[in-house]
Amino acid sequence: MSEESVFKTKAKELYGLLCEKEWNPYVTGVIVAFFSVMIMAWWRPWGAVGAIRNWGDWFMYGVATVFGNEAGILALYDEAPRSIFINSGSVIGIGFVAGAFISACLGKDFALRIPPHREMVKAVIAGILMGIGATLAGGCNVGGFYNALGNLAANGFTMMLGMVFGVILGLKLLYLEMEHITWGDGGSKTITFPTGVIYGLGVFGIVAIIAASYIYAGNEDSDYVASLSGIILIATCLGYTMQRGRWCMVQGFREPHMTGDCTLAKSVMLSIVIVAIGAAVLKYAVPVRAEGEAVLASAHYVRGTFGWAGIVGGFVFGLGAMFAGGCGSGTLWRVGEGQVKLIMVVPFFAITSSIMTAWFRDNDFEADGVLGSYVYLPEVIGYGPTLFLIGGAMILWYIIVTWNEETNKLIVPM
Repeated sequence: MSEESVFKTKAKELYGLLCEKEWNPYVTGVIVAFFSVMIMAWWRPWGAVGAIRNWGDWFMYGVATVFGNEAGILALYDEAPRSIFINSGSVIGIGFVAGAFISACLGKDFALRIPPHREMVKAVIAGILMGIGATLAGGCNVGGFYNALGNLAANGFTMMLGMVFGVILGLKLLYLEMEHITWGDGGSKTITFPTGVIYGLGVFGIVAIIAASYIYAGNEDSDYVASLSGIILIATCLGYTMQRGRWCMVQGFREPHMTGDCTLAKSVMLSIVIVAIGAAVLKYAVPVRAEGEAVLASAHYVRGTFGWAGIVGGFVFGLGAMFAGGCGSGTLWRVGEGQVKLIMVVPFFAITSSIMTAWFRDNDFEADGVLGSYVYLPEVIGYGPTLFLIGGAMILWYIIVTWNEETNKLIVPM
C-alpha cells in the first residue's frame, strides 16, 4: 500500500471516529464535563431551559402585542424580551442545536423523522409538563440537576430525587399505553436527503457558527455581546458532543428501571463529579460577568427551590421527559438531528415555561421562599465537605444502580 493510500485510510478512520461512530458514553460524559467547566470559566454555566424560555417569551410578547397587554397573564409581557441573538441563554440554545445539527449532518444521521399521530399528542403533553417541572425546580435536567449539583447548589439534590420517581411513573404509564392504547399508530415517515446535501448543510453549519462568533467578537460597543463569541462556540461543541454520544440524562434515570443497564447513569455521575470539582476551583471567591454586571460566581444555578418545589418540579419534569423521549438537553440535540416529535415539544415547553416564570416572578414566589430555600452548600459546610457530599451521593447512586444491574430488583415490570 502506498504512503498516499495509508494517509487516506488514516484520515478516513479519523473522520469515522470523530464524525460517524457513536462515542463511548464515558468519554462523552467527560467531554461534556470539560466543556461545561470551559463555558463556566469563560463566563457562565450552560443550560437548556433559558433558551427555550426566551423563545417562549418572544411568542407571548407577540401575542400580547397583537391582542393587548392590559389584563391577565398578557399584562406581564409589556416589555420586549432581550433579543434571541443577544440573550445569553438563547445564544447557548442556538449554538447547542447548531452543534447537534452539524454532528448529525457530518455523521449522515440527519433526516426529518415524523412520528406516529399518538407521539405527536404526547409531544404536546410532554412539553407542557416539562415547562411546569422546569419552572418549579428552577431549571430543566441541566440547570435544575446537572449544573445545579455541578455548581454546588443543594436544589440539585431535590430535583434529582423528584426525577427518579417521575421517570418511574412515566415508565409505568408508557407500559400501560403499549398494552391498552392502539389509536394513533400510523402517520410516521422519514424524509431523507441526498448525502451530498447533508454534508453541505453540515459544512454550512460550521461556517455559520464561525461567522457568528467573529461577528460577536467584533462588537466594540459591548463587552457583553463580544463575550457571546465564546459562548456560542462552546455551546456548539456541547451540542456536537451530546449528539455524537447520544447522551441524554433522562436515560440515566430510565434505563436502570427499564433494562437494568446503568452505563449512562454512571456516565452522568462521572460527569457531575468533574463539573463539581471544576466549579469549586472557579467559584472560590472568583467574580465573573453575568448579564453585564459583576456578581459572585457562587450565584450561578443556586435557586430557591431546595424544598417541595424542587421535588415536585423534578417529578413533573421527569414524567414529561419520559413522554417526550428526551430531557431538556436531549430535546435540543434531537431537534438538531431532525426529530419532529421533539421539534413539537419545544414550543409547548417554551410557552408553558414562559407563562409560569413570568407569573412566579411577578409574585416573587422564589424570592419570598414560597418554593423553597437558596442553599449554596459551600456557605453552609465549606468547599471540601461539599465535594465529599456530592461525590458520596454519586457513589451511593453508583452502588444502587450497579446492584440493580446484578439483581434487577428495581426493574419496573411490564
